Amino acid sequence: MSEGASQLLEELQGEALILVPAMESRLPPSWPGARWIGSVDLEDLADCSHFELENHAGYERARLLVRASGAVRGFVDVPSPAGNVDRATFEDALAALPPVPSFPPAVNTPHITVVVCTRDRTDQLRGALMTILALDYPSFDVVVVDNAPATHDTEELVRREFRDQRVRLVTEPVPGLSHARNTGLRHATGDVVAFTDDDVVVDRSWLREIAAGFEAVPGAACVTGLVPAGELRTPAQGYFDSKVSWSRSLVPQVYSLANPPAALPKFPFSPGAFGTGANFALRRQAALRLGGFDPALGVGTPTGGGEDIDMFTRVILEGHALVVQPAAIVWHRHRDGLEDLRVQARGYGNGLGAWMTKVMMDPRTARLALARSWGVGLEFLNRRQHVAQPALQGPAVHNSLEAQADRLVWLQLLAVAFGPYKYLQSRRAAGS
Repeated sequence: MSEGASQLLEELQGEALILVPAMESRLPPSWPGARWIGSVDLEDLADCSHFELENHAGYERARLLVRASGAVRGFVDVPSPAGNVDRATFEDALAALPPVPSFPPAVNTPHITVVVCTRDRTDQLRGALMTILALDYPSFDVVVVDNAPATHDTEELVRREFRDQRVRLVTEPVPGLSHARNTGLRHATGDVVAFTDDDVVVDRSWLREIAAGFEAVPGAACVTGLVPAGELRTPAQGYFDSKVSWSRSLVPQVYSLANPPAALPKFPFSPGAFGTGANFALRRQAALRLGGFDPALGVGTPTGGGEDIDMFTRVILEGHALVVQPAAIVWHRHRDGLEDLRVQARGYGNGLGAWMTKVMMDPRTARLALARSWGVGLEFLNRRQHVAQPALQGPAVHNSLEAQADRLVWLQLLAVAFGPYKYLQSRRAAGS
């Protein structure tokens, strides 16, 4: 054993806190800048001298989400040689985090229906359902919506592995995420309906924190949560993580027409600020009164997206409040390859352009948008961070990927330009 290794072992003598990854990775990291991802609650530290990271092979640094009694404090990026994080190093990084406000814990726990829409992705769905059923929440049920399936695999998975009275499987034969979400909304029994995707791991306190968001703002019809990267294994995942705002927005926010935010001059046409479709909840009656999700928008239609930002904006335009609750956490597995990024960029661009077209086709919303110097698309595409702390230390993306990834911006802009055509095409297909 080398002298350096012996010294490290001596330093690590003492009680260790074992940390598990936010998501299990199927493959080892393929990138020198990869980060092991996990979380730690300050209440668990006690007298530990260091943290030991499970499944750390290939990772030299860790990104840890820090919480204090459940409330989100922020992220720290720390070295993790041989899968160990020194307590003193962690506390130095922790001291650099600014204070962050939080909502008080929920007193009431209304029944919540969790809706998971899926299509022929049983491997991912299995992991999502396992974490949903392990939630620390007293009253919830789960509706799995099998959307235009090509096989019976989802039906067989739920019947074989999830014989839980809380789980129901329904089929929506018409393709499109909005159709699937509307089906889930109709089958929901809870006063609140929480939506997530099949490629996520939900935090154990997810529903408690959603309930806290609704309780803190009685006039809220929608609560969105934090969607941090659950895996940073490849350069493509690192690139995507650096570009989205909803993965690291740590300050609770309340958005409403009654109190428009000065920092968002185009409000309520500020989609990057509100959250994303992988993690949000609606009051069921309010969503039904809004007519549900627009079937001309969303994955599975020509538009490829936009149904979530459309719903968030409509909630606010109807006079409700929308709450951003960072403590409601859903970990997301970002696309890990460049071709997947291209598909995603095209879908985001088409969806954004389609939603902008919808806004401009309605005289009421068109007047509001024009009065706010319409530029939502560029504002959304250029949005880099919307966080309550300095930018995380992050690895540089490989130069070869950076050059190719820069083209994704142009691809997305081109997709935005095709949005109007895609929206009209989708409306015709939906019979609107």
